Amino acid sequence: MRNIAVIMGGYSSEKEISIKSGHVILENLEPSRYNGYGIVIEKGKWFCTKDSQTYPVDKNDFSITANGEKIIFDCVYNTIHGTPGEDGKFQAYLELIGIPHTSCDSYQSAITFNKRDCIAVLKPWSIHTGKHLYLNQGEEITMNDITDAVGLPCFVKANRSGSSFGVSKVYGMEDLPKALQTAFDVDEEIIIESFLDGMEVSVGVYQIGSEIHALPPTEIVSENDFFDYEAKYLGKSEEITPARLSESATLAVQELSKRIYHILKLKGIARADFIFHEGTPHFIEINTNPGMSKESIIPKQIKASGQELDKVLTSIIEDTINNYKP
Repeated sequence: MRNIAVIMGGYSSEKEISIKSGHVILENLEPSRYNGYGIVIEKGKWFCTKDSQTYPVDKNDFSITANGEKIIFDCVYNTIHGTPGEDGKFQAYLELIGIPHTSCDSYQSAITFNKRDCIAVLKPWSIHTGKHLYLNQGEEITMNDITDAVGLPCFVKANRSGSSFGVSKVYGMEDLPKALQTAFDVDEEIIIESFLDGMEVSVGVYQIGSEIHALPPTEIVSENDFFDYEAKYLGKSEEITPARLSESATLAVQELSKRIYHILKLKGIARADFIFHEGTPHFIEINTNPGMSKESIIPKQIKASGQELDKVLTSIIEDTINNYKP
């Protein structure tokens, strides 16, 4: 039996979503193969809850001592959304102490979590995106500068955030100052991007061995103005899997998702988001620790692909352990 730590929580506004994801992973670990341990990462403490007992985590080697027995983990399944589990900090810690983990490595995590950096890395590979403008807190810019660069409507986003925290859709120049403040309340760096009109789709991707697998795309139809927090987690959207795309369009966005996954040298499960603008998928962002709660897209895509979540998790965990290079 392997000991698997499922880390959840984190330091960001996505903490509660992460905890939901972590519990789904724990519930779907094959009991004949794994002993699952849920570990909550908070700023003040790291702790494990197992069989109604709580144990502190020894940060020296990421172990716990339960009933007098020291538990060493064979692998960490990372379900932290946001910092420190999605931006590379926790990955770097695990890499330093030599524990395999399912998410991408620290460098790749840092790049993909930073929307600006991720787009910059992909630009030379001719990946279609919208127009972008970057702004740091304290920099001076006029509202005309913004609209000249990206037009209206546009999106104003916190650069390093998920679950649509710090995101606004702006229709008029008079609404830009409030949108900028909303984004700056979440991050000191923001990204402003042009509005792309078209179907929004999301594609789950993961790698086993040398083969990259793309799951059936999900079409997102939000009741709100865009796919915001309410749409994602409070039932204010319709998520259609598989998406209502032609066979050729489905294949195109799946192949593009796999290509991006390969270019960025990712591992574990990731989810790439696109807008089909004028018939062409335009890259929005990639989430390297996507939601795995019961409301999340990836579990639904796995089911639509004819697979079972526990089997996919087993494949990923075993591949992570077998291909680990300290």
